[in-house]
Amino acid sequence: MVKKVVLLSGSPRPNGNTAQVIEECAKVIRGSGVETEVFSLVGRKIESCTACYQCRELGCCVINDGLNELIELLRDADGFIVASPVYFGTARGDVMAALQRVGLVSMVTDNFLRWMVGGPIAIARRGGHTATIQEMLMFFLINEMIVPGSNYWNMVFGHEPGGVWNDTEGIATIRLFAENVAELVQKLD
Repeated sequence: MVKKVVLLSGSPRPNGNTAQVIEECAKVIRGSGVETEVFSLVGRKIESCTACYQCRELGCCVINDGLNELIELLRDADGFIVASPVYFGTARGDVMAALQRVGLVSMVTDNFLRWMVGGPIAIARRGGHTATIQEMLMFFLINEMIVPGSNYWNMVFGHEPGGVWNDTEGIATIRLFAENVAELVQKLD
């Protein structure tokens, strides 16, 4: 059976640092023999969850803003990685809105996130990485997901597009995390 990891790029910029880091992560995972698909928030207006619980009956979110595409991808995935730029010390609002809605749909339907492998990545100019990783990590833990580590926290420094490539330690950390996700996905059945 072919294994697959879905990667969420939470940047509004199609070629920004977050998009570049998530593509590098996908490349490493593909190199390990695992399929990948990147879902980008570029051009999407993701709304916040209203806790209407209509997803319980529908099996998907009632809000029609494209997030159900991600939910369907995740139902067939073995892994999920989320990368967000840091805005004012936290993840972008629409990244958290997406995670909250995906999490609720999973919890009230078929728990498709349970035992999925993955984790968060934070990209910032100067700071806020740790708080952003912690904020996103809550999504993984409450959904009974498996989060492998790396040799440091999954954070990369960079401001101008392409600046992340100057943070060689950060890129190496992300590559190792991607390898660990791919290896664990392949070990779990």
